Amino acid sequence: MAFWKAVKGTALIGGGAIATVFGLSQFSEYRNKHGALVQVQAAEAVPVKNHLPTREQQILALQTSGEFDVLVIGGGATGCGCALDAATRGLKTALLERYDFSSGTSSRSTKLIHGGVRYLQKAIMKLDFEQYRMVKEALEERAHLLQSAPHLSAPLPIMLPIYKWWQLPYYWVGIKLYDLVAGSQCLKSSYVLTKSRALELFPMLRKDKLVGAIVYYDGQHNDARMNLAIALTAARYGAATANYAEVRHLLKSTDPTSGRPRVCGVRCRDVLTGKEFDVRAKCVVNATGPFTDSVRKMDDEEVPNICQPSAGVHIVMPGYYSPDNMGLLDPATSDGRVIFFLPWENMTIAGTTDSPTDVTSHPIPTEEDINFILSEVRHYLSTDVEVRRGDVLAAWSGIRPLVTDPNSKDTQSISRNHVVTISASGLVTIAGGKWTTYRAMARDTIDAAIQEHNLKAGSSKTMGLLLEGAQDWSPTLYIRLVQDYGLESEVAQHLASTYGDKAFEVAKIAQVTGKRWPIVGKRLVSEFPYIEAEVVYGVKEYARTAVDIISRRTRLAFLNVQAAEEALPRIVDIMGKELNWCEQKKKEELETAKKFLYYEMGYKVKTDQLTDSSEISLVPSDIERYKKRFRMFDKDKKGFITILDVQRVLESIGVQIAENTLHEILNEVDLNKNGQVELNEFLQLMSAIQKGHVSGSRLAVLMKSAEENLRRRAAIPVDRSGGGV
Repeated sequence: MAFWKAVKGTALIGGGAIATVFGLSQFSEYRNKHGALVQVQAAEAVPVKNHLPTREQQILALQTSGEFDVLVIGGGATGCGCALDAATRGLKTALLERYDFSSGTSSRSTKLIHGGVRYLQKAIMKLDFEQYRMVKEALEERAHLLQSAPHLSAPLPIMLPIYKWWQLPYYWVGIKLYDLVAGSQCLKSSYVLTKSRALELFPMLRKDKLVGAIVYYDGQHNDARMNLAIALTAARYGAATANYAEVRHLLKSTDPTSGRPRVCGVRCRDVLTGKEFDVRAKCVVNATGPFTDSVRKMDDEEVPNICQPSAGVHIVMPGYYSPDNMGLLDPATSDGRVIFFLPWENMTIAGTTDSPTDVTSHPIPTEEDINFILSEVRHYLSTDVEVRRGDVLAAWSGIRPLVTDPNSKDTQSISRNHVVTISASGLVTIAGGKWTTYRAMARDTIDAAIQEHNLKAGSSKTMGLLLEGAQDWSPTLYIRLVQDYGLESEVAQHLASTYGDKAFEVAKIAQVTGKRWPIVGKRLVSEFPYIEAEVVYGVKEYARTAVDIISRRTRLAFLNVQAAEEALPRIVDIMGKELNWCEQKKKEELETAKKFLYYEMGYKVKTDQLTDSSEISLVPSDIERYKKRFRMFDKDKKGFITILDVQRVLESIGVQIAENTLHEILNEVDLNKNGQVELNEFLQLMSAIQKGHVSGSRLAVLMKSAEENLRRRAAIPVDRSGGGV
């Protein structure tokens, strides 16, 4: 009864505020000429390529096509968006990316397509019309993204748990305003839940003092694949796009009218071959995110920095930490930040942090940030759910390119919106903004470029433009993949939601399994639906390193670093055949990918949980029990066990495991890497497991099972578990 009284009271409290914002929203929508989400097809004069050009063809086009109208530096969401916007207007377009498409911030987001609830709160509390406009635009762009790539994105309900009665009207008004600002593009109306209903939908939620919950809707997407879809669509519309093409310096010429130097292109290096060449263009666009200032200084060494980089860390945990289709928002963490807790790719993603950082191509997640996120998650989950450090399957850090507006009177204040600037030499820079608004950012950038450089082109044609894979996609497309090709249902759903209507091209090159079912589609690792054919297809999508495959063509590195490492040898073998790699090159790729997993995806923090100096905090009875288990393998009382010791015990109970698998199992625990596991290392492992710092140790499971099965002679489960970093 008290609950519904509070709800009714909330309606009265929020009525005035809603009426005010409704008027503001209508006024803004009237003024915004881009507000209506209508289907606008690209100009018929711009031909669309049925066959994607190879990377080699793209590099050749950059060298031989003469002067381009627009040359974009940067292959993130904004850069690829600029290339797509320019190409669909009929402009001769090129794009250069130093690494891989989406290799930076664009692949390391929270995976949300959203307007920003917290920005709307600040806009209202501070009467900040600019922040309001930013939220309004983001909500319009959210609708566009969900429509332009429905296979890669979908609405996601997000729960806001309420633990104090006064918060109910406060947050209800805010969320309803969020719906209202979205207007006709509101995904679904938000609603209030009772305590019992909230726990029914999110059973992991902390029960004590829970009053109820509010559920609202935002979008979610596969960010790296979305970025790639934008790049591939730009390529099909004629843009010469190349990854692993590094800009060495800007080219300049003297303007015959003004006598001033003007940017007229770049000196480029093909990172894969080392060859350098010039690419000339009437307009050069700097869309390099956190590296904005480094390109600006190529133009003018004295120009002040405008980018203020901020690191955001995310972690991935097993899927059982969250419902399949319900996210969670912590609106006020212990230090005032916002934490999202979301289902993603059958796992659970939690983040993000927000702390100043230096600009780097290889950001590393810290143990401090990981533990902060875990601590906040514990506050909202039931005490029945033990949030273990060992359940962190992957962790990464992304750099937000926050900017100060050099055109603003207050050049020190951070702009949450995007900023387009043009230097005296004509370099167009786009900085700031957010993933969701990439299309609007690209539109504004190309508009500015056209005006500054007198390019002949019409208005933007990307609103409503379908991205790669969306044309003939439908929610039931995966059924045809199962029926026509004999793929597993889980694999078929994955292919359909990753490649859209291009999933058939992947299915056509999938290898026969030799089994009754599935007929085709060999998995890279058993617990994920990624198949070997995706590696081959990834090469066609411009993947040129093993890291490209595990992190951006598939998302394996972002979901489970141990699984990614397990898949690497096979991935390298397949890529080696496709790209004619020698044995030395394959070895280098394997080592580079492992280094990437170790530092950038959180594998290092796994090993840091179990080191030579790890404290053994076991009670005497546990120590004795584990010593007894260890001695069962160490029959010769050497003080350590080797592969031969493990093989001997397994043979005695009729179990066989491949020698390379046993090497992997022991190597997980062998801290000093001497090919054997000492008693002290084993006790450190068991202590770390008890404290929750390590989970999914195959050696621990194997030895416990062997101890029991020596009596029962039963089979031992040896599949790699979820693991943790």
